[in-house]
Amino acid sequence: MIVGLFPELASAGGVQRAGRLTAAVLASFAARRGQAWRFLSLNDPPQASPLRVGSQEIVFTGFRRSKLRFFHAAWNAARQRPSLVVALHPYLAPVVAAMKLCAPATRAVIFAHGVEVWTPLPFIRRRSLQLADLVFAPSTDTARQLAAQQGLPGEKVRRLPWSLGPEFDSAAPTGAGLQLPNGFPRGRVILTVGRWDAREAYKGVDHLILALPRLLQAVPELHLVAIGSGTDVPRLKRLAQQTGVAARVHFLSSLPQEQLGPAYDSCDVFALPSRGEGFGLVFLEAMSHGKPVVGGAHGGTPDVIDDGVTGYLVRYGDVPQLTDRLQRLLAEDTVRRNMGARALERVRRDFTFDRFSRDLAEALETLSAAS
Repeated sequence: MIVGLFPELASAGGVQRAGRLTAAVLASFAARRGQAWRFLSLNDPPQASPLRVGSQEIVFTGFRRSKLRFFHAAWNAARQRPSLVVALHPYLAPVVAAMKLCAPATRAVIFAHGVEVWTPLPFIRRRSLQLADLVFAPSTDTARQLAAQQGLPGEKVRRLPWSLGPEFDSAAPTGAGLQLPNGFPRGRVILTVGRWDAREAYKGVDHLILALPRLLQAVPELHLVAIGSGTDVPRLKRLAQQTGVAARVHFLSSLPQEQLGPAYDSCDVFALPSRGEGFGLVFLEAMSHGKPVVGGAHGGTPDVIDDGVTGYLVRYGDVPQLTDRLQRLLAEDTVRRNMGARALERVRRDFTFDRFSRDLAEALETLSAAS
């Protein structure tokens, strides 16, 4: 049996989307080997729920944030001596370590995402992470941080970039025929997508707002659209008021995936000048729609954006540099189109679900063969 442990699967968010991709690969991997699989999700509703990824339907069990019930289910699964347990967050490492105590022959794999491992974890989590057989990191920077901050030997860390879902593999997605979200403005648009939580104020939306006054001098019809929700939105709205650009800044609540497509199609540039992205799936989404992207020159973003080729990398907090790069893209149609075309080519070459599935399955096969 293969056991998958997830923080959450059903809701929006990068970690959740990464979990769904991994669940799909694990289910296929188990089926090819004639093994059963069981997926447990800590924060989802307390029942067996179906999950669709492409053409696959996967059933998982949620525990509504009950750590005790989640641990009890994981322990019972360990008593069945699974060949493999895969956890989709380092915070679940202690559960994995306990399962290995019950079933020492079980191979353990843990996925890291980014900022959560850029500083030393508490002792028990760090030690539990060190006991894993393999730890995946989505970017070069996070792989380095795992070794430096968590004391992991290099042979236990493997870089495995995330991908888009299987629906993106056949062709570039399009929003043709679909309606734009309510409140999406007409005119030139800089788009940003994320979770605007006060604990994650490093996303750089405030810097996009501060760049608007100068950008509006060159592009009077320009708007900034921020799709997402969170506790930082009131601060960002106040900043837009104070900067005098409130009429040009539009906050749209989190949207279902099918409504994001038309938003990407209708924007000129996608920007998320963050200093805390472990990878940045939203960059891939924008690139898959043929859009140039602007991101922070930090964390995992340089693994995704080729500076000056598919978009621009900017120093976090450097509003003049951010303004300059956005102004170049908005002013020069040929540069913008060419960068967008190269961005689409990069996604089709390097970030397909087929590539992610193949690389993950090969790693798991190698790990299983070594047991």
